[in-house]
Amino acid sequence: MSKPSLSILNPSYETADYFDEMFTSSTDVRPHYRRLAERLGTLARDEFEQRRGAVDLAFLRRGVTFTVYSDSQGTERIFPFDLVPRVIPNAEWSRIEAGLVQRITALNLFLDDVYHGQKVLKDKLVPPALILGAKHFRREFMNCKVPRGIYVHICGTDLIRDARGNYLVLEDNLRCPSGASYMVENRSAMRRAFPNLFQSYGVRPVETYADDLLKALLHLAPARSDKPSVVLLTPGVFNSAYFEHSFLARQMGIPIVEGRDLVVRDDRVFMRTTAGLVRVDVIYRRIDDDFLDPSVFRPDSMLGVPGLVNAYRSGHVALANSIGTGVADDKVIYAYVPQLIKYYLDQEPILANVNTYLASEPLQRKYILENIEKLVVKSANEAGGYGMLIGPASTKAECEAFRAQVAANPRNFIAQDPINLSRSPTWCDGHLEGRHIDLRPYILYGEKITVTPGGLTRVALRKGSLVVNSSQGGGSKDTWVLQGDE
Repeated sequence: MSKPSLSILNPSYETADYFDEMFTSSTDVRPHYRRLAERLGTLARDEFEQRRGAVDLAFLRRGVTFTVYSDSQGTERIFPFDLVPRVIPNAEWSRIEAGLVQRITALNLFLDDVYHGQKVLKDKLVPPALILGAKHFRREFMNCKVPRGIYVHICGTDLIRDARGNYLVLEDNLRCPSGASYMVENRSAMRRAFPNLFQSYGVRPVETYADDLLKALLHLAPARSDKPSVVLLTPGVFNSAYFEHSFLARQMGIPIVEGRDLVVRDDRVFMRTTAGLVRVDVIYRRIDDDFLDPSVFRPDSMLGVPGLVNAYRSGHVALANSIGTGVADDKVIYAYVPQLIKYYLDQEPILANVNTYLASEPLQRKYILENIEKLVVKSANEAGGYGMLIGPASTKAECEAFRAQVAANPRNFIAQDPINLSRSPTWCDGHLEGRHIDLRPYILYGEKITVTPGGLTRVALRKGSLVVNSSQGGGSKDTWVLQGDE
């Protein structure tokens, strides 16, 4: 099928130099997008805008927002949503799913090894200094047994596609991955905006995410009762992801609590209620390690629960995700994940990494410093698009500033070759234009490993931008994984 005559498509829409999700380089529509293209071809600009407005209003009424701390104009924003979905054929998704299962399995084995026998260090697969000196390595948890032997229960792995359409892993998020609530809300919005189109496509559901998450959490519960008590621990209403915290707690039917709502007695955790103290078995925590327990980590934390760490070490309460998982999503350790998959599973990686240079290695550091204006440089533990330099899009002064930072603290930086992220038609300034996207699928590790069929497709709404984070001007799309292949 040739590119349709869409009144809402920018006439100058180009696919050169990028993998376009909807169109081939010959300007034909990919088979799994044909029905969508035909439907969009029937829409006038005013009708499309009307549907967009209805979705924005629904998001406003439902409180689908996020927070930008640095914005002096006001922090609360409606989460930007684009009405053109990303469509993934079943066969394509099957490979993604297998790769994600392989990756989380290897990373859990790595964490278990790091906090117990440390065979990976003894075999020098990863330089010991990189692990023992990692910001999120927790010496306090050496030889600590974790419930069911699972460290990472919820993972959000960021994927991108290169110019040939190959999926690559950009990074793993193993501490407190966010965005799943927007995945579910986006699906609800698309059902309302295009009900007939959605029905005709045979899209696999994402609405079971909360149920699957609750099952994974219940799997961790200490064996003390038939009805374990699960709570979601939030930093509070001023946290940027508070909408998600309250959304997931409501969807799972569990209490949402702050640190002040919990108390530890005899290494057991209780929730304060109007009826008295209620025992807590599992905590889905959305608070970083540093703030969890002021008696062990930061003593100035007002967010955590004194004594929580001892209760966890004693096996009387389970935490998801486990303390200390951050060592495995350090961007320096990321570079070694393909080797870790081979080491622990004796398998070749299904999903490749982006080509990565380590500033901690002298020869690679020399290459980074000499070519910084051609590379993407990232701080090892920053998130949200912060602590990053996109060399080709930066000024000479910005490159020099980062060069000095890398030289001063090489352990804290990696560099990668720039990837022309795939693009997708996106509504901008009254018509559809190509914008860069990534994909964050969600992996749950409970009694079994479950990958929600879809995930959060994030889109860089600013023309030419490669930064998809909402705090930096990005938005999102619904992700349709098909029951079959078109």
